[in-house]
Amino acid sequence: MRAIRVHVEQPLAAGAEISLPAGAGEHLTRVLRLAAGARVLLFNGDGHDYPATLLDTTRNGARARIEGAQAAAAAESALALTLVQSIARGEKMDWILQKATELGVARIVPVFTARTEVRLDGGRGDKRLAHWRGVICAACEQCGRARLPQLDAPQPLAHWLATAAREGSLLMLDPQSSTRVRDLPALSAAQLVIGPEGGLDAADLLLLHAAGARGLTLGPRVLRTETAGMAALAMLQSHHGDA
Repeated sequence: MRAIRVHVEQPLAAGAEISLPAGAGEHLTRVLRLAAGARVLLFNGDGHDYPATLLDTTRNGARARIEGAQAAAAAESALALTLVQSIARGEKMDWILQKATELGVARIVPVFTARTEVRLDGGRGDKRLAHWRGVICAACEQCGRARLPQLDAPQPLAHWLATAAREGSLLMLDPQSSTRVRDLPALSAAQLVIGPEGGLDAADLLLLHAAGARGLTLGPRVLRTETAGMAALAMLQSHHGDA
């Protein structure tokens, strides 16, 4: 039986008794119908899992006692992958964040490109970022990761290119390229740029080429933004990371 994992944003230590987050407590008690005495795994992103026992469950939440700390299962990839994703609309962006987390990315950078249709003005950007963090936490709970991918604040592609430290190869999907993932030399880190619906425009491509980006093709078909990145991440992991 797969362990039930719960993300908790607070320090965790053996012997401590804690109140679980409201959303997590409601899920455990009202959806999964767990009762006092049930076993769960807590994690806070420090790389460990913390076996815990539910002490009490009510309609208002749940409390748990931490029984110990253990090294998490080896769910992290040897390939440090950064996904630089042009922001997609609504549920598409949620899906991208969820699947990228499941595929083992270490960092996600949402960017605005010339053809990005989403605008995050004022407080809307903060709310969207908090929502995205929740999506990532839930994905880690499901897939067994004990470290959350770093999520950067949304920013223009040009700003990221000008300020980001280079962490391995800079790659971008380009239907005009003849280079496939299998043609790349061995990688230990890579940054992958994915354009929006409609693709990267000439100005975006000029910036990326000036930064030394290498184009990749995934084959003869043009994929949607939510499909292209996931296909590329899976290929990179297969050839250079999880293999």
